[in-house]
Amino acid sequence: MGWLRTILGAVFGGGRNVIAETAEVFRPNAEAADRRAASAQAAALRQMASEFGGVQGPWGRFVDGLNRLPRPMMAFGCIGLFASAMADPIWFAERMQGLALVPEPLWALMGAIVAFYFGAREMHKFRGSSMQKEAARIIAQAPEVAQNVARLRALRHDSPGAADPGPDAKVALEATREVENPAIEDWKRTDAA
Repeated sequence: MGWLRTILGAVFGGGRNVIAETAEVFRPNAEAADRRAASAQAAALRQMASEFGGVQGPWGRFVDGLNRLPRPMMAFGCIGLFASAMADPIWFAERMQGLALVPEPLWALMGAIVAFYFGAREMHKFRGSSMQKEAARIIAQAPEVAQNVARLRALRHDSPGAADPGPDAKVALEATREVENPAIEDWKRTDAA
């Protein structure tokens, strides 16, 4: 029996759980992983507490206030866009036509900045060829955008001809205009007498 204990002790270790240790090579120990995650989180919280725990001077408070502005400004800016679209749709449409000329990589950069301020930290990278294709697309689209802006400006209340009522109103004015009619003039004279 002693030889069996010696062989099994060599294979499975003397008092150790060799099977559990071997399994941890392929799958981490959940309890140890949780301990490491809790330790990392506690260290991050201690670091953050040390950054914000001290007394700030006027400059530090000013910069801290500036750092808090982008999120509310972007949120209220979007609400302001909706309000301006309702208040002056033509003005808003002109601005949106101008946005059609913004290149796609710049939209991606703006999206990354907005995503950064609203929680995500990811940015897509563009290659030089895609930037050149985008620039060519925008240059080709510029005349159409300029034409759309000219059409929109023609709709403004202060544009020449904007208040033109069209042919229907001219016909109505012609139909109601008094003309010289001898029979009606004679009837008006006899009716007045």
